[in-house]
Amino acid sequence: MPDEVVKAMPMKLCVPLRKVFVLCCVGLSSCGYAAAQQEAKPPSSPYNIEVTVKKLLVPVVVRDKQGHSVGDLKREDFQVFDNGKPHPLSAFMVEERVGAESRPASNSENGTLSPTPSQSSTVYPRFIVFLFDDLHLSAEDIVRAKRAGATLLSGSLVDSDIAAVVSLSGQINSGLTRDRAKLQDAITSLKPQILYRSSNSDCPNIDYYQADLMENKHNDVAIQDAIAQVFSCDPGLDPQRDLPIAERLAESAARRILSIGHQDVQTSFATIREIVRRMATLPGQSTLILVSPGFLTVEPDALAAESRVIDFAAQSNVTISALDARGLYTTSLTASEDVQGIPLVSKAEFHASSMRAVENVMAELADGTGGTFFHNNNDLGAGFRSLTETPEYVYLLELPLDNIKPNGAYHRLKVKVDRNGVQVQARSGYILPKPAKTKK
Repeated sequence: MPDEVVKAMPMKLCVPLRKVFVLCCVGLSSCGYAAAQQEAKPPSSPYNIEVTVKKLLVPVVVRDKQGHSVGDLKREDFQVFDNGKPHPLSAFMVEERVGAESRPASNSENGTLSPTPSQSSTVYPRFIVFLFDDLHLSAEDIVRAKRAGATLLSGSLVDSDIAAVVSLSGQINSGLTRDRAKLQDAITSLKPQILYRSSNSDCPNIDYYQADLMENKHNDVAIQDAIAQVFSCDPGLDPQRDLPIAERLAESAARRILSIGHQDVQTSFATIREIVRRMATLPGQSTLILVSPGFLTVEPDALAAESRVIDFAAQSNVTISALDARGLYTTSLTASEDVQGIPLVSKAEFHASSMRAVENVMAELADGTGGTFFHNNNDLGAGFRSLTETPEYVYLLELPLDNIKPNGAYHRLKVKVDRNGVQVQARSGYILPKPAKTKK
């Protein structure tokens, strides 16, 4: 596809920055501000399987012992369990992502699902968007990501690939291009953003993870830790006389951090979903690679937002893969986090638990869309190379949700395959949100 055709493509990437404004990039190359007036309708899908409130689409990748995707499984080879109970399938298809067409493997139970029409034999280029999470990447993480950028351009992309480098904050956007210099310049320009970050000088020095423990889970250890920090920061407070004051200061800090963390997560998911929506209009194979240290999804509405992103990517035929830019990380406190006078035992425990929990979102986005999660490895160059190799076969399982109560509860999914020696990769759960209340 000539570059002039790429520039003329009706691709518009809108990255939400605030609740009111979004950053709109036409062709992924030019940007301007516009008010977000309404949610755009999802693009039409080439498949007859649809994601609605009555159905759930579950992409599944099955790999053999050599790591190759398996493409000869049938509908009867799959079992799906919803919160431990068998869940029937309403439709089943297998998609060939390396090739020109997708073919149906089975129709719906009532026979109304028509075969997928044959696709054009036109071979389209791959579209790969590298999304760098500058809202959560530390300065050290970004340095490693920049260093791996040269490997990304020389070893991960072929001449026919069309790619873009964008950042979660919307500050960086190379545009869809084959120009490797533009991509390199975008990577070189990456900087950590501090929009939703707290300072290590804050007292009490608590993070989103601990704030959730305090406010939502009423964890006494987390609460007492924050109170002890208040007394450590202000020697003028008496532990006996001023305990109510310290409790109020700790609670106020927890509410503030919880609010900031909540907005951070919602903005992150809104951005990812919008990028997926714009990529869905592209012809050919589309892959979004999230380069991130991860972020927390500890509150129910964060899990709901994640579930919606997975639903939409599955519907839109967009694969999401993720690379943990931390590489092999340690859960120990760094020198900047080791604040003298703060009770370090509990702080270290919260820190370690938080660092382990943040990677869940990357694994779930990848597993839920047929992508790959590269982590616990310092060779980020190898990570980029592996993530640009999408699986050849992806099974699409459609689950009816008619008998599922829309109460906002999280449903854990387990997909089993009747074949020995294979690895099954599928989304781990979903949320059916409560219906919106209508005003009387």
